[in-house]
Amino acid sequence: MKSKIRFKGKLKSYLCWPLFLTIPLVLTDVGLYFYDVSVGIVLTAFTVLYFTVEICLYYYSKPQLTNEVINFATQYATVQKRLLNEFEIPYALMDYSGKILWVNEQFSELTGVDCKYHKSIATLFPMITREFLQKNDGPQNVQVEKNDHVFRISLNRIYFDAITGQSKSLEVDGAEEFLTAMYLFDETELNHYKKENLEQKQVAALVYIDNYDEALDSIEDVKRSLLIALIDRKVNQYFTKMDALVRKIEKDKYFVVFKYKYLQQLTEDKFSILEDVKTVKVGNEMAVTLSIGVGIRGSSYNESYEYARAAIDLALGRGGDQVVVKEEDEISYYGGKAKQVERNTRVKARVKAHALREIIQSRENVIIMGHSISDVDSLGAGIGIFCAARTLGKKAQIVINDPTSSIRPLMECFATEKGYPDDMFIDSLTALEMVSRNTVVMVVDTNRPSYTECPELLKRTESVVVFDHHRQSSEVIENPLLSYIEPYASSACEMVAEVLQYFQDGFKLSAAEADCLYAGILIDTNNFMTKTGVRTFEAAAYLKRSGAEVTRVRKMLRNDMSCYKARAEAVRHAEVYRGAFAIAVCPSEDVESPTIVGAQAANELLNIIGIKASFVLTEYAGKVYISSRSIDEINVQLIMERLGGGGHLNVAGAQLTNCTIVQAKHKIMETLDEMLKEGDIEE
Repeated sequence: MKSKIRFKGKLKSYLCWPLFLTIPLVLTDVGLYFYDVSVGIVLTAFTVLYFTVEICLYYYSKPQLTNEVINFATQYATVQKRLLNEFEIPYALMDYSGKILWVNEQFSELTGVDCKYHKSIATLFPMITREFLQKNDGPQNVQVEKNDHVFRISLNRIYFDAITGQSKSLEVDGAEEFLTAMYLFDETELNHYKKENLEQKQVAALVYIDNYDEALDSIEDVKRSLLIALIDRKVNQYFTKMDALVRKIEKDKYFVVFKYKYLQQLTEDKFSILEDVKTVKVGNEMAVTLSIGVGIRGSSYNESYEYARAAIDLALGRGGDQVVVKEEDEISYYGGKAKQVERNTRVKARVKAHALREIIQSRENVIIMGHSISDVDSLGAGIGIFCAARTLGKKAQIVINDPTSSIRPLMECFATEKGYPDDMFIDSLTALEMVSRNTVVMVVDTNRPSYTECPELLKRTESVVVFDHHRQSSEVIENPLLSYIEPYASSACEMVAEVLQYFQDGFKLSAAEADCLYAGILIDTNNFMTKTGVRTFEAAAYLKRSGAEVTRVRKMLRNDMSCYKARAEAVRHAEVYRGAFAIAVCPSEDVESPTIVGAQAANELLNIIGIKASFVLTEYAGKVYISSRSIDEINVQLIMERLGGGGHLNVAGAQLTNCTIVQAKHKIMETLDEMLKEGDIEE
């Protein structure tokens, strides 16, 4: 049969170029006939002979050359196959369904199967199923553990249409048919060195004594040095066990450096130093508490230290007695179970008052806003700041989008006919039009930007001031000019009332303004029953001297019948979980302020004997609002933080989106079960 193999390209040119030389010989021969016929005849004979020899050589050598090329190609393919079979990297080929077609020697040695093993790859690696191979398109990597080794499996698809595109004999219907090439990379040693490198990294930590001065003031002078020595010993012993370097940088501050590998031991121990240091008693009435900020996995030692600085600031802003571990944007909390210690000194309030006065004086106007669905505390604090700005002759406006029935009676006290501007209360759209770079935005009763009435306002100006009494979380207002966050305070109104006393000589509030601030304290303390301290009553006394009338405030805070019935309905249908936790649902139909009614119901449930904490769920505006309360045994703030919220030890809350009431109840129960199991709360 005639061979169909033909040469082309450079090889064909190489074989044919001697034949092409006959053309110039023929042309030369024709010219010679005009010059000398005898010479032309001789050249003609030579040309015929040359062409005949070349034709014979071409057809004689072509089959031999063809055989050599075929032999080389065959040997080359054999070598390739042998090299692939002896490839140092384990390699396997699978079909569309994950069935093994071929494996090399390394793969056989590693897995114990040979080239005749044609079962599914899932029999060797259960996570690589047929569905996994067909679902994930493109190159992919999977990490698995097998025989005490860690492998990175690299999977690559080889589509049939790419293989058979030039073939005249095969055709594939559909582009989804493919083979899968699998490579196994043993990364056991690499992971070991990575882990070892990470464990050897240095971790920076700052340890602060929260109530150093207060604890020393509560004991005799002769015992103060003993108390300090015992605290130093506790701190040094605890961290020295972790091979840490501990240095006292101030009378109440320590700098600690230890290896990252000990961090897991500390977290599993839940930083028991927080509880150990409270056992130091040498006659001191007040237990000593610590705040610890830990910075980890920074790209440099300085960056880790900056993480530790940010972490300790957050720990102190949340009330102290806790550990905050910061890794870039990831933050973890430990402790925080103790009640915040109230400072009797008013130095901080006076300093903040002077700083606020300077900021307001240097700006053209003031825009005040609290959290969304403003309550009495948010409005009262806003009224106080409005009065401060008015005293300095600055225009001030309060952002309230949808006034609820709980604050509407208070807002009516500031009507135009009573001497107040008609644009005292504005909505978000108006505020965005009014704001400029020379405007100071005052945020009260919240420190989370997403919780404010108009988060966009915070981006429109660089002058932001924050006054709040809630614990800080990882979401904070960035770079405020002035931040006054005191978790021990009962309410934002208490903080503002303190600041107003030092704001300016001769500063006075009208009776209506004092009523509003007093109402905020009254609501947030549940009629002075929750989170009240000496300074709470002092602030209330100041407002009373300014003209606040208890009877008038009580009348303004009364609920209508529908709200009262909703609260009673929530209490009536409350269920008790694990004998100590009351969980109820507050109806929101025909109730203008269901979230406030839910908070009132949570307070009511604490009056039941045996209830340690209450949780009231309210579905409103596409969200589920949770109000949680306790008296002293349960830290509801830790529970709400697990659900994305926050608050205080006795008063906290959370907002759940894309969640039903039933799902929210299950989340609360699961969180309680989890925290009881971990020991974070006790029954």
